[in-house]
Amino acid sequence: MNAGAAITFFYYRDLAAAQGFYQDVLGLPLARDQGWAKILRLSPSAYVGLVDETRGSLRAAASKPVMLTLVVGEDQVDAWHARLAAAKVEGLTEPKLHEETGVYGFFARDPEGYWLEVQSFREPLV
Repeated sequence: MNAGAAITFFYYRDLAAAQGFYQDVLGLPLARDQGWAKILRLSPSAYVGLVDETRGSLRAAASKPVMLTLVVGEDQVDAWHARLAAAKVEGLTEPKLHEETGVYGFFARDPEGYWLEVQSFREPLV
C-alpha cells in the first residue's frame, strides 16, 4: 500500500519566523493555512507542516533530531545554495559530492535549528 501524500510536521515557538523562512526564503507555496498550523507544498504529494507549539500535539524542543531533505535536480543544487547564501541562512555548508552515496548537496538550518538538506542523486530514486 502507498499513502496518497505525506506531511512532516515541525513544531515552533515562533511560527511567523518559520513561515517566513519556508515561504520567503525557500519559496514554498502555502497549501493550507489553519491559523496555528501552516502546511506548505514541497511537491505534488509531499508537504511540510509548521505548527505553533502552544496549539499542536507536540512541543518544540532544543534537540532537533530530524532533518527535512529537499531532493532536486542535479543542476539545481547550486542555485538553491546561492538562494540560501543570499538570505544569509545559518549553518549553510558548501555543496559537495558524497562519493559513497552518490549524493551532491549541502546543509543549512531553519530559524529554530531544524536541519535542512538540499540534494540530488546521481541515479534517480526508484
